[in-house]
Amino acid sequence: MSQLETPLFDALLKHRNRHPIQFHIPGHKKGQGVDPAFREFVGDNILSIDLINIAPLDDLHSPKGAIKDAQELAAKAFGADHTFFSVQGTSGAIMTMILSVVGPNDKILVPRNVHKSIMSAIVFAGAIPIFIHPEVDPELGISHGISAEAVEKAILEYPDAKAVLVINPTYFGVAADLKRIVDIAHGHDIPVLVDEAHGVHIHFHKSLPVSAMAAGADMAATSVHKLGGSMTQSSVLNVKEGLVSPKRVQSTLSMLTTTSTSYPILASLDTARRQLAIHGYDLIDQAIRLAQDARKRINKIPHLHCVGKEVLNSSATFDMDPTKLLISVKNLGITGHQAEEWLRENANIEIELSDLYNILCLVTIGDTRKELNLLINALQRMSESLDSDAAIVEPVVLLPDIPRLAMTPRDAFYATTEVISINEAVGRISAEFIMVYPPGIPIFIPGEIITEENINYIHMNVAAGLPVQGPEDDTLQMLRVIKEQQAIR
Repeated sequence: MSQLETPLFDALLKHRNRHPIQFHIPGHKKGQGVDPAFREFVGDNILSIDLINIAPLDDLHSPKGAIKDAQELAAKAFGADHTFFSVQGTSGAIMTMILSVVGPNDKILVPRNVHKSIMSAIVFAGAIPIFIHPEVDPELGISHGISAEAVEKAILEYPDAKAVLVINPTYFGVAADLKRIVDIAHGHDIPVLVDEAHGVHIHFHKSLPVSAMAAGADMAATSVHKLGGSMTQSSVLNVKEGLVSPKRVQSTLSMLTTTSTSYPILASLDTARRQLAIHGYDLIDQAIRLAQDARKRINKIPHLHCVGKEVLNSSATFDMDPTKLLISVKNLGITGHQAEEWLRENANIEIELSDLYNILCLVTIGDTRKELNLLINALQRMSESLDSDAAIVEPVVLLPDIPRLAMTPRDAFYATTEVISINEAVGRISAEFIMVYPPGIPIFIPGEIITEENINYIHMNVAAGLPVQGPEDDTLQMLRVIKEQQAIR
């Protein structure tokens, strides 16, 4: 097969053009049963391929036809031995990846700044997370990746670990020395799993950080929808044979995936792969040039700083993706959240992420110079409007110490619990997740002992207007903790 082909998309078009009479779900029957206003808005084409796993269209749970061919083409494009399509987003692919290699009481080495889906998978598996401190940037107040040296030290201390998980690149676009980490782990026959949610494009351009498959990693959960041109909720799980079993990966994925898989989402994966394989280099090259030009222009705006390669100084900060515009606004005397609101209210611009000191803007294959000009003009206006309030701000490092794990996350999640005031929770064992999302970094996970430092960190984020999520009580006044046994008098 050629990368020019789209076997699944073609199969859907061929089936639609036959105009079969449908006595199967979905009940809207090619759009006839859809609300007229919605149908008029989305159009008949997308509704005509909103189908199910009938024989001519293959089955994601046991692919033997068009889906199998589409996945094989994707594997060749990504340099993998096997590629599995996910309609559960990268979260579903990450859970599959972890549940394929660890089980109850197995140890897995993970950075602390991991996405919530990773911790959810660890709870489901009953595994024990061994956290590795990411490198912290005191100037930006953010965490980067984990160093190769820290991975080596962790493996020597926990030689029975069943896997190492690495983020490549981070949400902010910084990548560790992944090839070296892979070589260290493989020297101990430990598989490397990669959260590549923000790196689908890096495999298709030589100027970007090395991709998971190019570095020799065993599995990578990769968001095609984030930066690769497919529809939201579509991702891939790339696998290399050797230390992991592709058949176990397939069966695990099937356990986690809906049987009512979305064919429009699958078709968008098939066609996005074609575009990346055939035109990806040129499209990404254009995005890189737009981003680099924007970075230079932003750095001429008073009180703003757009991060560049000056942050690369260790194996944890080994390379960077220039299409991520990480802009420090601390010297404007405002938080990143306030900058996000200013851009929304005054320029109709929506950004990817804000934190206490920064905003993050993504430049993708869908951008043109027009959008970048609008962003830079808005940033210039924001700087001018806030210039009188500008003051030098010294960031507080945003990653508090990792609390001690008193019991496995799964045992804590299913334990007998009670709800108490957050102000009385210090010293108790958390029974729920608490995180800042995005990017989804945990402050507490089930099983960790609650510390005063982390409670203060929660209050600091809430006061800044940042999205602290996870607890049942969304006002963050009460926390669910493990119920303690009281002596009977």
